[in-house]
Amino acid sequence: MSKICPLYSGSTGNSTYIGTKEGSILVDVGASFKGICENLKVANAEPQEILAVAVTHEHSDHIKGLKTFLNKTSACVIASLKTAETLAENGSIPPKTKVIIAEDKPLQIGGIEISRFATSHDCEGSSGYTFLLPDNKKVAICTDLGVVTDTVRDALLGSDVVLMESNHDIEMLKNGPYPPFLKARILSNQGHISNNICAAELKKLFEKGTKRFILGHLSKQNNTPLLAKSCATAALMDLGAQIDKDYFLTVAKPGANGVTVI
Repeated sequence: MSKICPLYSGSTGNSTYIGTKEGSILVDVGASFKGICENLKVANAEPQEILAVAVTHEHSDHIKGLKTFLNKTSACVIASLKTAETLAENGSIPPKTKVIIAEDKPLQIGGIEISRFATSHDCEGSSGYTFLLPDNKKVAICTDLGVVTDTVRDALLGSDVVLMESNHDIEMLKNGPYPPFLKARILSNQGHISNNICAAELKKLFEKGTKRFILGHLSKQNNTPLLAKSCATAALMDLGAQIDKDYFLTVAKPGANGVTVI
C-alpha cells in the first residue's frame, strides 16, 4: 500500500513524504531535521528509510534542513542540473552524498520511477516531479510555479494523486500588507499560482481521471484553507462533481498533516 504525506507545506517550509513497501522518498526538506523526524512519525516512517530527496529548487523554504538531513542519512539527492549546481555552490550537499541529475529520462529508485518536469519560477532549474509507484499508482508534486504550462499539464496527466499549489487569494494579496514589488513577483509568471488558477487546473485533471487532490503551499498572509478549498470545490461543482463522493480533496496544513493512502 502506497501513501503520501505532506510533512510541511507553505511559505515557512515544504517537505512531502511518498512511501511504498519497497522504498520511500522525500520531496524537499524545508524544515529542521528534528521537525522532519517528528512529522515522519505521522506517516509511520523513519528518516533512515528515505532513499532519496527530490529537490524542486533552492529557495530556503524547500532546502533549509537538507544538509543536516543528508548528513544524518544515506539518502541521495535528485535535482535538475542547475539546482544541483546551486546546492553544491551554497554547501547544501555534503561530500558523501550521491547526486543524481534529473534529465529527460525517468529514474528508478527503490521500485519508484521518478520523472522531473520544468516549472516556471524565479530561479533556474525549478522542477516538479511525478512518481510512478510499484503498484502502478502515479503521484505528482507541483508547487512554486507562476504559470501552468503545457509541459506541466502533460506531466500531471494520468496522476492518481496531485499535490498542487494553491498559493493565494488574488484579492487578499492585492489588498494585503506586502510591498508592491513582492506582490508583482507573486503574481508574475515566475511566482505562484492563485486559488483560481489551481481550481481551473483541477477541473482539467478531474475530467482526465484524477480523483485525489491535495492543495499545498498556501500563503499564510494571503490565503486561508477555507478559501482555497471553497474555490476548488466550486470549480469542480461546475462539472457536477461532489467532494467525498466523486473525488477527494484535502488542504495541506503548515505541518503534521494526515496521510493519504493511494
